[in-house]
Amino acid sequence: MTLVIHSQQVQAREAKRTLVRNELASKSYAELQEKLHSAEALLRAVQTLFLVSADVTPSDFGTLYLNMRPREQNPGLLALAYAQREVRSGGEHYITRWVNPLAGNEAVAGLDVSAQPHNLAALLVSRDTDQIALSAPFRLVQQVLPGTPDDGITMRLPVFSPGNPPRTVEERRKRMRGSIAMSFRLSRLIGDAIPEPLTRELHVRITDTSGPLGLLLFDSHPGPALPAGGYHFERRLEYGGRVWDIVMQPLDSDSTRIAWSQSVLPAGLLVSVLLALLVFSVVGARQRALDLGWRMSRRYRESEERFRALNDLLPMLVLLAEVGSGRITYTNQAARARLGEHVAERYMPDLFEDQDLRVWLRSADNRGCDRLEAQLRMGDGASFWASVAISRIVLSGRDKLLVVANDISEQRQLTELLSYQASHDALTGLYNRREFERRLQAALALTVSDTPPAVLLYLDLDQFKLVNDTSGHLAGDQLLAQLAIVMGRQLGGDDVLARLGGDEFGVLVADVAGRAVAEEIAERMRRCIDGYVFIWEQHSYTVSASIGGVMIDRPDILVKDLLTQADTACYMAKEVGRNRVHFYSERDDETLRRHGEMEWANRLRWAVDEQRLVLMYQEIWTLPLTPGGEAGIEVLLRFRDESGQLVVPGVFMPAAERYGMMPVVDRWVVETTLANFDRLHPAGAELHTVAINLSGASVEDEALAGLIIGWLRQYQVEPSRVCFEITETVAVRNLSQVVRFMKQLRAAGCRIALDDFGAGMSSFTYLKNLPLDIIKIDGSFVRDMLSDPVSHLMVRAVTDIGHRLGLEVVAEWVTDLETVHALTVLGVNCVQGFSLHHPELAVFQND
Repeated sequence: MTLVIHSQQVQAREAKRTLVRNELASKSYAELQEKLHSAEALLRAVQTLFLVSADVTPSDFGTLYLNMRPREQNPGLLALAYAQREVRSGGEHYITRWVNPLAGNEAVAGLDVSAQPHNLAALLVSRDTDQIALSAPFRLVQQVLPGTPDDGITMRLPVFSPGNPPRTVEERRKRMRGSIAMSFRLSRLIGDAIPEPLTRELHVRITDTSGPLGLLLFDSHPGPALPAGGYHFERRLEYGGRVWDIVMQPLDSDSTRIAWSQSVLPAGLLVSVLLALLVFSVVGARQRALDLGWRMSRRYRESEERFRALNDLLPMLVLLAEVGSGRITYTNQAARARLGEHVAERYMPDLFEDQDLRVWLRSADNRGCDRLEAQLRMGDGASFWASVAISRIVLSGRDKLLVVANDISEQRQLTELLSYQASHDALTGLYNRREFERRLQAALALTVSDTPPAVLLYLDLDQFKLVNDTSGHLAGDQLLAQLAIVMGRQLGGDDVLARLGGDEFGVLVADVAGRAVAEEIAERMRRCIDGYVFIWEQHSYTVSASIGGVMIDRPDILVKDLLTQADTACYMAKEVGRNRVHFYSERDDETLRRHGEMEWANRLRWAVDEQRLVLMYQEIWTLPLTPGGEAGIEVLLRFRDESGQLVVPGVFMPAAERYGMMPVVDRWVVETTLANFDRLHPAGAELHTVAINLSGASVEDEALAGLIIGWLRQYQVEPSRVCFEITETVAVRNLSQVVRFMKQLRAAGCRIALDDFGAGMSSFTYLKNLPLDIIKIDGSFVRDMLSDPVSHLMVRAVTDIGHRLGLEVVAEWVTDLETVHALTVLGVNCVQGFSLHHPELAVFQND
């Protein structure tokens, strides 16, 4: 009866599994057919679009792709592309012109289908038959990762000239305009059609038998094929000129076997085995308990021995003492070596210098503490600093104090030394600028209370350059060191004296009772310097100082603004005759700035006519650095003053921007550059790229783009060799106008670069909205990338995102070859900087 029941179970199970397998297999076959037909429907829709219109644009092509949403039905779809038929001297070529989506398929754009034999074969079959044609599997150009299988296929339809569909092969070849294709990864296309429950149950193999040799397309469980026999599902799918054989077999070769948990056969055997085990367990229980106890005792002894051996090897000091009495009961080798061989005869509290800590350790209710720093006494009475952790533990039912200490004496000395060096000037021993700014910030924070105000003095020596030039820098250093001592004698113990850099000093005096007292302090400092005579070898020098003062009586001001005001006051003291004190007023900044800007505005009005504007260039190097690489430059503007010296733009550009003269200057720069294009650089006509900077006022000039295009034609300059740079802050100031301006120049063939990216407050979002070719990383990040991890991360992030957007990445302010190597590793395309190439006069301006 058991055998009969078991046989019926086997038959019922096999019938049920066969029914389920047939249903899953048929559904997967139909799903694969449906995915192919849905892809064909999209291609037919695109073909119809070309048949009814001769003016299909890339925009129409992209809109159709978006409206059809093909990836919702076919997630394995990689790209929808259009290849245009071109007849050249070498014969017919089909060049891929439109691709959707472009992201991830950049390599497809511009691809010649003739370079892919399987792809071309499918194109020609679809042309002659006007039917869907599938290609044999091959490696798609999007598959850039090594090790990926060559499992790409394309589905193709021809694109004929508008009109009724052609009827004959000759008419089709004559009216052939191009070909549309959809590319897939076979593994994804087939994998999406086959449900996971099926692959858990059956081994699925799909083979392309279109040619003389079968080609394996899909294998759900790679490896040797399963032996024939048992359940077998086989269908043939003929589509697009290809024949696919689909075979499914069970993964379990013995599928008819019933699990023992469901069979009646093992029941009797199981009962017998359980009874035997019960008897054996009762008989052997006592012996096993004895063996277990002996093993546990041995392991405990071994564990204790290992613990003591490891503790003796530890470099840290480990001590164990009783709670309350503090008597030490255990010390490791490191503790005995550092605290003395007889440390075990002492009491734990007596090891510490701190009286409060000793009292706390003697109390019976202390619960230990986190790590702290304390002084420990050695056997000879000397002490050292240690990092100590105290824990209360229970051993053998008794409370113990476990102390773990680490000698940090050298570490503390090094920390104190580094702290001093970080806050003091090495030459004079005074505070440095960083520490002075920190203390200035603290004084500024006190202004919110009722404390008297403080005064900030900024001192600049008047004759320091004379000492350096006549007696050398060693004499200058000695003068600074002596003056630091002289000035320090005039100040109180709580006053702050610092060297801010070069021959500049800062003084911070707190609790000043009004402006008059502050002026007395400043005048006292001036007199002590004015009366000092510096003697060096055979020379003697009298020294004076100009002092600028600022009262610190407002909380709503930043430290950098305070220092700027003090510097301005010092400058005013120098302007009115040197060797005097001047306290800052708000009129000083405006007076200096307006005076300087108005003077430059007047000089710039006749700069073009007087030929005072000068063009220079700085080379841009392509990475990796190779001899004889393509030459690229950035055009730089300088002003030649009456003495013949060249003045950098940072001096006169603010005046030009304030008084609306930048459009005139920019037009002169652009036209002069284009008129002398092949005479800017020694490379001449071989010059690859010339970058020209444009200001915000020029970009907002509606007529400038037209003028530039006219000059390009007039001077016969290839637009692709010209790149216009617009700063990030200008770009985001008037985004719509800037985009319109960029598009006009790019339509003419010029390139556009976003300069100083990262210097403003914009985000990476703008990069997607601006029609750019190049992005230039702000030099402040590049300069510090080797020493500042955040700057390095910023450079890497901008480079990665720029490349993903198809942009060329240029790094500015490159200071050395080590930085060049780091940028090469990150994938930056080009570099420039004063240390790589110092700006030179344009060749035509040297003539």
